[in-house]
Amino acid sequence: MDAVAQRVVIVNGRLFLPGTPAVARAEDEPTAVVVEDGTIAAVTSDAEARRLRHPRAEVIDAAGGLVLPGFDDAHLHVIPGGQWSGMLTLGDAATLPEMQARVAEYAAAHPEAPWIIGGGWHHAAWGDGRPAKEQLDLVVPSRPAMMICMDGHSYWVNSAALRAAGIDRDTPDPANGVIVRDPDGGEPTGWLKEKAGQLVYRVMPEPDRQDLKIALLRAVRALNAAGFTAVQDARTDPGEVPVWREVLAEGLLTLRSRIALPMAPEQSLAEWRATLDAHEELVAPLRGGDRLTGGILKGFVDGVIESRTAAMLAPYEGEEGRGAPAFEPEQLTAFTAEAHRRGWQVQLHAIGDRAVRMALDAFEAAGRDHRRRRHRVEHIEVIHPDDVRRFAELDVVASMQPSHAFSAPGRAHHWHGLIGADRAALNWPMSAIHRAGGVVALGSDWPVVDHDPFLTLHCAISADHALTLPQALAAYGQGSAYAAHAERRRGRLAVGMDADLVVLDRDLLETGEVLGAGVVATIVDGTVVHRAA
Repeated sequence: MDAVAQRVVIVNGRLFLPGTPAVARAEDEPTAVVVEDGTIAAVTSDAEARRLRHPRAEVIDAAGGLVLPGFDDAHLHVIPGGQWSGMLTLGDAATLPEMQARVAEYAAAHPEAPWIIGGGWHHAAWGDGRPAKEQLDLVVPSRPAMMICMDGHSYWVNSAALRAAGIDRDTPDPANGVIVRDPDGGEPTGWLKEKAGQLVYRVMPEPDRQDLKIALLRAVRALNAAGFTAVQDARTDPGEVPVWREVLAEGLLTLRSRIALPMAPEQSLAEWRATLDAHEELVAPLRGGDRLTGGILKGFVDGVIESRTAAMLAPYEGEEGRGAPAFEPEQLTAFTAEAHRRGWQVQLHAIGDRAVRMALDAFEAAGRDHRRRRHRVEHIEVIHPDDVRRFAELDVVASMQPSHAFSAPGRAHHWHGLIGADRAALNWPMSAIHRAGGVVALGSDWPVVDHDPFLTLHCAISADHALTLPQALAAYGQGSAYAAHAERRRGRLAVGMDADLVVLDRDLLETGEVLGAGVVATIVDGTVVHRAA
C-alpha cells in the first residue's frame, strides 16, 4: 500500500479513550486522530490535526460520531459465514410450519440443487416436540435435505439424507455423537447430535478451493463493512489454510486474522503429538504475520445445553443425564499440557459448568506460565460461582458471545427450563468475571449468530450479568486484542498503535442508542477499506 493511501485524518469525532464515560463529550476532550504510514501519529484537537496533516491526506469528518479502535471479533467462523450468505436460513422462523414453508420455498426455487441445505433453526421452534425426518419429508420428499441448528451441534435431516449417509437402525453412534432413535423400533428419527452430523457431511458435495475463496472474500467484505478490522477464526480446517494464504498473497485480506487449528479428542496422545507436528509445519510461515497468524488451537469440551450435550455438574432438570464431555478429564489435561509445552495457545469450547471447570483445571495443570499463553474458554453459558475468580487467577481469557442468549424467539425460556432457575441465575457471567479481574473478549460466533457488532454490544449491555457500554466497547477492542496477544498493537487509540479504526454515525456513549448504529468508515493499517455510500 502506498504512503498516500496511508495518510488519513479524522476530525470532529468523539474518541473512545481509556476511561471514557458514557456521557456527553467534554469540551477539553481530543476530537481528532492523525494517521501516518499505518500507525496513529496523533490523538489531538481538530485544529492541531489540520495543522499536522499531510497535504494529500484523506480527511474524514466524523460529524460527532464515535471514533474507536476497529471491532475485533474474538470468536467467529469466517469461511462458513461467507458460505451462509444468501443461503436458506431459518433463524427468525418461530414455529415448525414457518420453517417447513421456508424450506419448501427454497427447494422449489432451486430445482437443480442435489441437496437442500439450510440452517439457523432453534429447538424452541418445536415447543414440546423434536426434529423428525417426516417433517422434512413433507416438503423435500426426494432430495437429501439437512438443516443445521443455529448452534451447529444438532442436525435435522430427511429420510433421503439418512439413506444417502447409510444411517439405519444398525448404525452405531459415532464417538461423541448421537443418532436419536425411535424408542420402539430403534429407527433413526432424523435428529443427529454432535459428531453424528459428520456421517452426513461425508457424503455431501464438498466445496472446491475456488468456492472457499469466494466465501472468504465475501466474508471479508461484509466484516469490513460492519466495522471489523480484526477477526479470530474459531476453527479453521487445515485444508482451508492455503485459501487464506492465497487471499493474503493477493493483497485482498483487509482484516487482521488469526486462525485456530483443531484439537480433536478422537486420537491417542501419540497421535495428538503427530497432529501438532503437522499443525506446526502448516502455520510456521504465518507466525508473527501482520495480517494472518496462527499459534492457537481449538478444542470442544462439550456440546450445548439445548440438546443436553453440554457437560453439567448436576443433572438437567427432570432428568438423570448431565451431558457427557467430549474429552475425559485426564485426556484433556494431557492434550492441553502437550500443546502448552510446545508454545501453543489453547481455546476450549465449554458451555456447561462442568465443562468450564474441566477447561480451567486443564489450564491450571498445564504449567505456571499462563500469562505467556493466555489460554481461553469459549462461550461460558453457565458457571459454578467457585470458578468465576479462576479466570483472573490463571490469566485465562473469557471469550464470550452474549448475543447467543437472545438469538432466537423463545430461546431464553427454553434454555432456562433445561437447567433450572438456580443455575440459570449465573448465565453468561461477563460482569462477574470482569469484576473478579478477568479479561473478557467479545465475539459473535458468526454464522451461528449475526456478526453485527451493534447486536453483540446491545446484548452485552442488556444481559443478566451485563457489562457497561464502555466496558463492552473495551472488551470488543482491547479485550479481544489481549486474547490474540496483540494488545501492544491494537485495541486502543494511542500514538504508535496500528491505525485500525472505525468511525460510527453516532456517539453511542452520549445517546446510548446501540442497535441500528451505522459505520461511516473502516480503516485497516491506515487505509480506508470501507466507506458508507
